Amino acid sequence: MTLRAAVVTTLLAAGSVLATPAASAAPFDLVGWATQGGGTTGGGNASPVTVSSSSALISAMQSSSPAVIRVSGSISISGMQKVAANKTIIGVGSGAAITGGGLNISNVSNVIVRNINFRGWGDDAINVQYSTRVWIDHNSFSNGNDGAVDVKRASDYVTVSWNKFIDHDKTMLLGHSDDNGGEDRGKLRVTYHHNWFAGTNQRHPRVRFGNPVHVYNNYYAGVTSYGVASTMEAGVLVEGNYFENTEDPFHRGEGSSPAGNLVARNNHFVNSGSGDAGGSVKSIPYSVTLDSAASVKSIVSSGAGTGRI
Repeated sequence: MTLRAAVVTTLLAAGSVLATPAASAAPFDLVGWATQGGGTTGGGNASPVTVSSSSALISAMQSSSPAVIRVSGSISISGMQKVAANKTIIGVGSGAAITGGGLNISNVSNVIVRNINFRGWGDDAINVQYSTRVWIDHNSFSNGNDGAVDVKRASDYVTVSWNKFIDHDKTMLLGHSDDNGGEDRGKLRVTYHHNWFAGTNQRHPRVRFGNPVHVYNNYYAGVTSYGVASTMEAGVLVEGNYFENTEDPFHRGEGSSPAGNLVARNNHFVNSGSGDAGGSVKSIPYSVTLDSAASVKSIVSSGAGTGRI
C-alpha cells in the first residue's frame, strides 16, 4: 500500500526521527526542491524544435524565448555553453548525446535537462550557478573531467533525479567553497533522488551550507571513496537509499571543511559501512512518496539513465 512520507513537520534530530513508511515505485514526475519557488516548467508549451548540430543546439539554448529543444543524435560542443532561461533540453530516444563540453546554467531560472548522454566533457557536464528552479533528470554521465553535476554560488530550488553516473570521480558538488557563506546561506537547497552511482568515487553529493538538502532513494553501487558528505553548516537528510559495496556511505566533514549536520534513516546496507550521522536538519517543505530502501536497487537500475522517458 502506498503511504505518503511525513517529512514536513519538525526539525529532524539524529536519533529522534521516526521511520518513514515504505511505498511503491515513485513516478518520473518532478518532485522535490524544483517544485518550490514557483515550480520548474522549462520551455513549457513552446513548439518543440529538433536540433542535430552544435550550432543549432547553441542557438536554441541561447535564445531569449522559451524553448523546448529536442536533441537528436550525438552533438559535440566545446567548452561550457550558456543555457538561457525558460528552456527544456531533452534527448530523442536513448542515443542523444552531448560530448566534449558542458552546459553552463548561470544567472538564469526555469531550466530542464532530460534524457541526454553526457560524455567526455572537459570542465563540468552541467554547471549550475546563480540559478534557481532547475530540474536535471534521466541523464547519463561518463568519461568526463571534473564535476558531472555541480550546483553552487547561491543556486536554489534544484532537483537531480533518475540520472546514472558511471565510473566517474568528482560526481556532484553542492557549494564550491567554505568561504562563500555570504551568498550560499539559506540557499543551495537541492533534492537528489533515484540516481544510480555505478563505480563512482566521491561527492554523491558533497554539501556546503545547503539546509535542508534531501538525498533519498538513490542506489550507491561500488562507490569507492564515499557517498554523501555534509560539511560547512550544511544539513542533509539521507533516507531510504540502497548502499552496496560502499565502505563509507555518508559522513560529516570532508578535507579541510568542518562537519555539517546529517540525519540518516531507513537506509539499506549490503556489504557496506554504517555511516556517520549527527546533528539536526531543517524540515522538508514538500511531500514525497518514498520507496522502501530494500527495493531501491531494482527500481533505480531499471529506471535511471537515458531511454526511460
